[in-house]
Amino acid sequence: YFLTAPPKPNVTLQPSRTQIHSGETVTVRCEIQGGEGAQWTYEWRQGQLNIHHISSEFRISSAAESDGGEYSCRGRRSSSWTEWSDIITLRVTAPPKPTVTLQPSWTQIYRGETVTVRCEIHGGEGAQWTYEWRRGQLKLNEISSEYTINRVTESDGGGYRCQGRRSSSWTEWSNITALTVSSPPKPTVFLQHNWPQINSGEINRGEINRGETVTVRCEIYGGEGAQWTYEWRPAKLNTPSTSNEYTIISATESDSGGYSCRGKRSSSWTEWSDIITLNVKPPPKPTVTLQPSWAQIYSGVIYRGETVTVRCEIHGGEGAQWTYEWRRGQSSIRETSSEYTISRATWSDRGGYSCRGRRGSFWTVWSDIITMTILSPPKPTVTLQPSWTQIYSGETVTVRCEIQGGEGAQWTYEWTPAKLNTPPTSNEYRITVTESDSGGYSCRGRRDYLLTEWSDIITLTVSCFSCSLWLH
Repeated sequence: YFLTAPPKPNVTLQPSRTQIHSGETVTVRCEIQGGEGAQWTYEWRQGQLNIHHISSEFRISSAAESDGGEYSCRGRRSSSWTEWSDIITLRVTAPPKPTVTLQPSWTQIYRGETVTVRCEIHGGEGAQWTYEWRRGQLKLNEISSEYTINRVTESDGGGYRCQGRRSSSWTEWSNITALTVSSPPKPTVFLQHNWPQINSGEINRGEINRGETVTVRCEIYGGEGAQWTYEWRPAKLNTPSTSNEYTIISATESDSGGYSCRGKRSSSWTEWSDIITLNVKPPPKPTVTLQPSWAQIYSGVIYRGETVTVRCEIHGGEGAQWTYEWRRGQSSIRETSSEYTISRATWSDRGGYSCRGRRGSFWTVWSDIITMTILSPPKPTVTLQPSWTQIYSGETVTVRCEIQGGEGAQWTYEWTPAKLNTPPTSNEYRITVTESDSGGYSCRGRRDYLLTEWSDIITLTVSCFSCSLWLH
């Protein structure tokens, strides 16, 4: 019997973790402080169930989830029992499944780069793990949680997996993480104007006008999501060196030349891109033209009431979206397209027309001025050939309608007498005369919506007595 109150036992675990994984081994021990040197027997409980152990400790080999629970103990010496120990709770769980990660996290690695392969066991922190690694079916000589591959080659590519062990318990294998090792991609240099494009002709030729803005861009296809730094040629583009694009504002001829780039991530460089050539040329000078073309041939002469189209043409600027500014004299015209139509021209439409074009913030120079002159429609003249004043019945004469100053235009004609109006497009008729052809002849001309006035009448007289022709 005790002279004092019997000591209170204490339950401990070895290893000291209260959470273990199925398959591991743990020793449960009952310690009675101050009771050393005595012959004790022990009683154990798991929850409310007595366990058939009478020694101070017992070993659970290859633990199962059913071994989890609340453990307590008490000791007996002679006929005296200690009180029950406090409860210690043991949890037995399935081993966690590891995860393989890559650092950097890209699954696409370029030859020559460095990558760290890491095995992470979530929920297994704080324990002493050893690791087994495999690439495909090949076992790797590595037992730590991570290893670093310096200057990777294509032979380092493959599917990586791992499992962890502590004590005698193994986790299951992780899922496979694929590492792909390839040659570094070849960058591509692009030029991007600050104006929308209809087609890629001019930009693909690398042509811009002096004063325009262009962005030079280095793109690495297949290298998205990585932190790249860039090196440029010419070297003046290397500030800042981390940028994949460079904007040239108000380009000059000195910006002409070949541009190329390469990229670096970690310690690996790509090869140099192909060179793209930028050609900075003087801005184009627009030309003002008139339509129909005879208005151009006759130095911008238009007849009152006619329709004319004024057109601004920028040679060498095809493929870009231009807006236009127009002037007549010093007055601006509210028109931004490349052409506009004057219907039924009046005196107020006469003057000197010029234009210029804009794309982005860039303006061309002003075109030369083309002068439009508005005149009253010309008065036709009827002539006879031959021009004798006397003609005989049975002879041949040509009646011709001439419009001075209207050459080069497509005229149709109307005649009196009306018998000459077949065909209506002809400006002359050949007649083998009889007495019935005597009379007055006149004509007028039409082009588009314009009608000239009638010509003066010329009188043709055919005489049968003397067969003479009088022209009055």
